[in-house]
Amino acid sequence: MRPLISWSTLTSAAVGIWGLGVEGAASLRRLQSMGIEPVLVDDVPTSSFGRGSRDTQVLATGAGGLEALLTCDVVIKSPGISRYRPEVGELERGGIAVRSGLGLWLEDVPLEHVVCITGSKGKSTTSAIAGHLLTNLGYHAAVGGNIGRPPWEPSPGQAPDFWVIETSSYQIPDLTKGPPVVAVTSLSPDHLDWHGSVERYYADKLSLCTKPGVEVAIADGSNAILREHAASLGPHIEWVEADDPEFAGPWIDALGLPGVHNVRNAAIARAVLLAMGIAEAGDEARLRAAAQGFAGLPSRCRSLGHIGPVEFVDDSLSTNVLPAQAALEAYADRPVALLVGGHDRGLDYSALGRTIAERTMPTLVVTMPDNGPRIGSAVRDVAGDRVDVVDADGLDEAVAVACAWAREGGVVLLSPAAPSFGRFADYQARSRAFAQAVRHCGTLT
Repeated sequence: MRPLISWSTLTSAAVGIWGLGVEGAASLRRLQSMGIEPVLVDDVPTSSFGRGSRDTQVLATGAGGLEALLTCDVVIKSPGISRYRPEVGELERGGIAVRSGLGLWLEDVPLEHVVCITGSKGKSTTSAIAGHLLTNLGYHAAVGGNIGRPPWEPSPGQAPDFWVIETSSYQIPDLTKGPPVVAVTSLSPDHLDWHGSVERYYADKLSLCTKPGVEVAIADGSNAILREHAASLGPHIEWVEADDPEFAGPWIDALGLPGVHNVRNAAIARAVLLAMGIAEAGDEARLRAAAQGFAGLPSRCRSLGHIGPVEFVDDSLSTNVLPAQAALEAYADRPVALLVGGHDRGLDYSALGRTIAERTMPTLVVTMPDNGPRIGSAVRDVAGDRVDVVDADGLDEAVAVACAWAREGGVVLLSPAAPSFGRFADYQARSRAFAQAVRHCGTLT
């Protein structure tokens, strides 16, 4: 068992930060607020990491960085660095504790005021809904973790009453405990490059449910893979489905979200609040009022507007098969030009091919680099000539092809089923590029 280490125990430790993304920057600010100047290491340092009155040197992992980390007592690792990399094992064999910012934070805070929500699809929206409801029910709530700000980030403001932590599979293996209530919104293959296999991805994702301190796991009862892995969800499981009268209902309409998948997300969010002891979540009228004004997440089935009779929808947060399937189901009664493709994680896209082949409305699939052609092949293998598939050289060409094909009442849907990196800095950059390409087709209204 790993020794318990928290942010408050680091005052006399030699600390290193490995990975300088959003979480690494937050960890640096937290350490500097404690008077600690850590060793900074990144796989590919882009420049010195400026903070305060001087620039702090950042070492490359393969050019002295690992050796520097081996002199530390604790290394705070970025989630993007796989726990299964050989360097992690070398550090631990050297007696260095390898932790995460989130794991250190969970050791320090009252866990009854925290909920962790994970899932291959839906965790961001479910977390955002839970935070929105808590806020509108009169609580000071914050959403953080994989979205929002890292909860250990120094802040001059009042601490929230509740934290809703969207928790990725990259973060979970580094946690030594969990809060009493956790939720899993879905399960499907993803992140195989980080975890090494689909079996280990499933095991890592679901290990959140059996961390010390967890008392109940709320899970999507309609997800077949989750049902198959029920034994990994711990002894106390609460299954939630879209037609569950205890959690779903007319109140969800006030959120203004499309698709049955979002009904499930909302029902899970309500189940989470009830499990946390939020009595107001049991009052239908209060919950419906609290749901009002939910803006949804950027890049998650977000309508950009219409050009003539055609709607343009940004679902750039779709990075695997499940969200792309859910987006198609949300527009099942409309013609759809679907834009797919991005970084290749080696996923099997046959399930997406079946979903596309089963649609009754006209569908065009436009593929984009890098793995778009592989997705297109999966669609052709299942659907044959029942669905048109066109390969484009990039996002601009894909939007132009979709605009030329689109028909009245139709949707041009960016739901790539793959991550953005390699071609774009992140999913937000891909969203901006999509919006710009759409504007080349006409004026949005």
